[in-house]
Amino acid sequence: ASVSIGYTLDLFGGVRRGVEAQLALADYQRAQLDTTYLTLAANVVTASLQEASLREQLRATEQILDSQRKSLDIAEKQQQIGAKSLSDTLAVRTQLASTEASLPPLRARLAATRNQLATYLGSTPAQLELKPLRLDAITLPQDIPVSLPSSLVEQRPDIRAAAAQLHAATAQVGVATAAMLPQISLSGSAGSQALHAGDLFSAGTGAWSLGLGLTQPLFHGGELLHKKRAAQAGLDKALADWQQTVLVAFQNVADALQALEYDAQGLAAQVNAEGAAAQQLTLTRQQYRVGATGYLDLLNAERSYQQARIALIQARTSRLTDTAALYAALGGSWQGDSNQQVARQSH
Repeated sequence: ASVSIGYTLDLFGGVRRGVEAQLALADYQRAQLDTTYLTLAANVVTASLQEASLREQLRATEQILDSQRKSLDIAEKQQQIGAKSLSDTLAVRTQLASTEASLPPLRARLAATRNQLATYLGSTPAQLELKPLRLDAITLPQDIPVSLPSSLVEQRPDIRAAAAQLHAATAQVGVATAAMLPQISLSGSAGSQALHAGDLFSAGTGAWSLGLGLTQPLFHGGELLHKKRAAQAGLDKALADWQQTVLVAFQNVADALQALEYDAQGLAAQVNAEGAAAQQLTLTRQQYRVGATGYLDLLNAERSYQQARIALIQARTSRLTDTAALYAALGGSWQGDSNQQVARQSH
């Protein structure tokens, strides 16, 4: 009966670097999970905004259709009494048909967006239950920065994943280097030896031993050297991947910030354009009622107003979508800890 123990002296850090590599891979998987949550959250937000935008575009188009139907009814009555010509009525009817033709593509896009949103939320399209979202009910953050410190980009999960891979690759070089060096081990045992079980641990039956081992790889045909070179090549690749990830991250943040700046300018212009088109339509309708203008002017005013309303909705959607893109580009937020942001998203 005996107890034996052994211990390898990690003089050159092979075991330590191996543990370090495994911990780095765990960090990589954790960052990959955070990336999945962040991507899913961004996709849900973008699809929700697109769904709300398409619904508002449909509503605006349907309101314009109601106005055009009323105009057609008036035109047909005026034609019957000889106040207007057939060409005026046909012009109104053509404009009405053109507006009606724009509805099916919008409805198809809305249905496809809802189906996509259902997939993101983990349900079938038939099971999806959505509370209507209105674009004008969404308020933008008041403190969207014009520029951001580069340290905030470090919270992006893809950068953290690339850094973890670089860490693991560095550790693998240490493991491969240590494998080429001597391995020293200590061993010891203590116990009792006897011919009969009853005599174990009696006087004179004790036995013990101590040992020191030294192992040095000699004949491996260059295998260990090439493994070390492969690890170094893996390190070079991991470094290049990390640098590329960081550069892409800076590009994403710069694109999002510039898009927000131009979105604000475009939205302000569209608000002015929609207001001017609404005033022009009101004025043209008043002039038409008193006979001061013709059908073509009224139709042009209605068409301009329709285009301005749709463009305004699209401009609002672009600004909201680009704001969500900025959140995603920064790893969840430009304030606070990214891990807390991702945890809130996952809940």
